Amino acid sequence: MPRFYVNLNLRAAERDPSLWERQLARRVPPELGLDPVLMDATGTDWHRETARRISDAGLPCTLHLPFFDLQPGSADARVRAASRDRLLEAMDAAAIYAPERMVGHAAYNRFLYIRSFGDWAARAADTWAEVLASWPGHPPLCLENTHETDPATVAGAAAALRERLPESERGRVGICFDVGHWFSFAGGKEAGNLDAWLDALAPYLLHLHLHDNDGSFDQHLGPGQGEIPFDAIFAGLAARGLRPTATFEPHTPAAFEAALAFVAGRPDFFAG
Repeated sequence: MPRFYVNLNLRAAERDPSLWERQLARRVPPELGLDPVLMDATGTDWHRETARRISDAGLPCTLHLPFFDLQPGSADARVRAASRDRLLEAMDAAAIYAPERMVGHAAYNRFLYIRSFGDWAARAADTWAEVLASWPGHPPLCLENTHETDPATVAGAAAALRERLPESERGRVGICFDVGHWFSFAGGKEAGNLDAWLDALAPYLLHLHLHDNDGSFDQHLGPGQGEIPFDAIFAGLAARGLRPTATFEPHTPAAFEAALAFVAGRPDFFAG
């Protein structure tokens, strides 16, 4: 399994084929981004042809499941059902690509469920368990932090889902720690609470999302173009004996180059 990937939003790449060429020419394994707009505009044949293109290039991939407006733990049964159905559809598409990892948003909303986290986590676990059951032998699902401000909620979502699954399948559920979301949305820059996040996520940590920002917003800069303390992050991982895989999420050509330079500068972590 590769140690790193770089995001490739499939809808963006459909509009701008140069994104494909950049990824394939540089032989950079992609993390493919599915979204509902793309899914509604394409079908199975499109996904098979796209998967063939990646396979012919000899590249493995990871896959980011759709997340727009999805609430797997919603208290509203109709919202929960719609989220489940979209994710089931996405799993059918994901299976075509045979990804090494899948990433899905934990999507905990503290404003709605701060007094009922346990109930929310149980509903989310039920939804995800049904979705995962549709693909026996699926690759690991990594739940990603987005706007969560307490790492215990993300860890709790992963724990609830693991408990919902047969023991033999629990290792195929974990967490994707998005360092850009932690630093900006979760207030990590001001709080300086990296160790608390790493401690909470460590038992479940399988994957990273790596990009940079100045703490004011989720800017998706290349590593070193913002203020995220990457040296501290990698030291913290090493101190805990953690070596998750990683996806870089650059949104500009300069950020893309910065990501590849970052990989080249850390062969101990990203090689082999």
